[in-house]
Amino acid sequence: MVTRLSNFFLRTLREDPADAEVTSHRLLVRAGYIRRAAPGIFTWLPLGLRVKAKLEQIIREEMAAAGAFEVHFPALLPRDPYEQSGRWESYGDGIFRLQDRKRADYLLAPTHEEMFTLLVKDLYSSYKDLPLTIYQIQDKYRDEARPRAGLLRGREFTMKDAYSFDSSDAGLEASYQAQRDAYERIFQRLGLEYVIVAADNGLMGGARSEEFLHPTSVGEDTFVRNAGGYAANVEAYTTTAPEPTGWDDAPQATIFDSPDTPTIETLVSHVNAHLEGEFTAADTLKNVVLALTHLDGSRELVVVGLPGDREVDEKRAEVAFAPAAVEPATDADFERQPLLVRGYIGPWSPTGAVLGEESATGIRYLVDPRVADGTRWITGANIDQKHAHSVIAGRDFIADGTVEIANVRDGDPAPDGSGPVSLARGMEIGHVFQLGRFFAETLGLKVLDENGKLTTVTMGSYGIGVTRILAIIAELNNDEKGLIWPASVAPFDVHVVATGKDRLAFEMAERVSAELEGSGLDVLYDDRPKVSPGVKFGDAELVGVPRVLVVGRDAAEGRVELWDRRTGEREALAADEAVRRLIAER
Repeated sequence: MVTRLSNFFLRTLREDPADAEVTSHRLLVRAGYIRRAAPGIFTWLPLGLRVKAKLEQIIREEMAAAGAFEVHFPALLPRDPYEQSGRWESYGDGIFRLQDRKRADYLLAPTHEEMFTLLVKDLYSSYKDLPLTIYQIQDKYRDEARPRAGLLRGREFTMKDAYSFDSSDAGLEASYQAQRDAYERIFQRLGLEYVIVAADNGLMGGARSEEFLHPTSVGEDTFVRNAGGYAANVEAYTTTAPEPTGWDDAPQATIFDSPDTPTIETLVSHVNAHLEGEFTAADTLKNVVLALTHLDGSRELVVVGLPGDREVDEKRAEVAFAPAAVEPATDADFERQPLLVRGYIGPWSPTGAVLGEESATGIRYLVDPRVADGTRWITGANIDQKHAHSVIAGRDFIADGTVEIANVRDGDPAPDGSGPVSLARGMEIGHVFQLGRFFAETLGLKVLDENGKLTTVTMGSYGIGVTRILAIIAELNNDEKGLIWPASVAPFDVHVVATGKDRLAFEMAERVSAELEGSGLDVLYDDRPKVSPGVKFGDAELVGVPRVLVVGRDAAEGRVELWDRRTGEREALAADEAVRRLIAER
């Protein structure tokens, strides 16, 4: 049945919404696809649901081709499974928790690993039942502190999450590859550029984790790649540490006066004016004090030594210290630790301090991998207005460990030796992850193997951000007039517009719409009476159906105008020819 705009639930807006930060947000609201309900939460309107359904259908087809079966879990879930996995607490403030009238705890699911695991545990007991891959397309909920950019970062969003279950690691490899291949087909069908990057495995471990990132300037992820084929999220990038060297001929560490030099910049200026040699920030050791808030609420200070020409990357720090929350130490933290001499902090060993026991702090001291044994530094002396030079790692101090929190820069070497990397911005659109046995072990998912012995099932997890992808497609496909949807996800195949006051134009538009719909095309017919051609054309360009057929003043001669919103071309031709062409393009 032809969809008539005269009774379709649609209202377009002429002005941009005040809270719209990115193009997709602005156009999806103006064109009547979504409406804001609350920060990070949107109501889906008929046009938006049609696009979302087409996107989901592509996903379903490729999941079926990969041998996966669809299920559907509730979004409102009990506390107990998440308590068993430890994630009721580890999620911290990132989830929505609530209670029913009996004071029982529930949450709005941010993800469903526990439920998938328990479902298979309930129904399967033998290796003969495996391999199995099941998935759902379901809304998820996360209490984002700063929801932004419309659908790109919301509190409610739709995901496709799939999980594979195998009785062996070899089986997991095969299931993982099948899903990875399916993701490539999905993104190719959607016309989305993507980069597959190595990702951090997180707290649950696992042998392999990869993200599909769409390169975009509005992306919130930073990744690195190079011509040699290396690609990784910055959180997963590993620093190439220098080989340890000896220090037999090295001078002893020496403390020197360095008044008013609490920053790396002032320190470098001072040493170049007072010491022999030419020094840069890379010759200095910066000691950054961080505060970790653990899941039990306890607060711990750590000091991290890193080259003075590097800064702390917040995301890398979050990953490195997870599940603890990380922030810079506060004034109050420094007041409670008088041995931390702000601006002049130096390294120390677990058993004592560099250059004197009196400056030991007892605080855990970690270093960047570049601070290898034998490397020589200019750094704080743990004494106000004093620094030390010729301080050698491994001789003058021994750290409690290494940690990767320094920023990654263009030109840094790839850890696989394939050459220097460059940085780019991207938006995560998919994630494939070998979970391994964490959830199965925690929740007791075991099956009988070939010898009749219980073995723990190994799992894979595979997610696609459905609503995020929809927003990215909108972000990529538009012009100054409105959206321009790819044919694969457009809400309609053809937008027929009848203009003018002549009844003949409306009659022809009616006939053309019926013919197109009868051939299997989805047609949106703008049959609104007493609406000016300019308003109709503006709405057609804003809504973004890729093919627009205008029936107007030349209807008496049997001619129409065919627009291609993708190329901007407009062509006058016979109505029958236009219909044949549109059907052939189907």
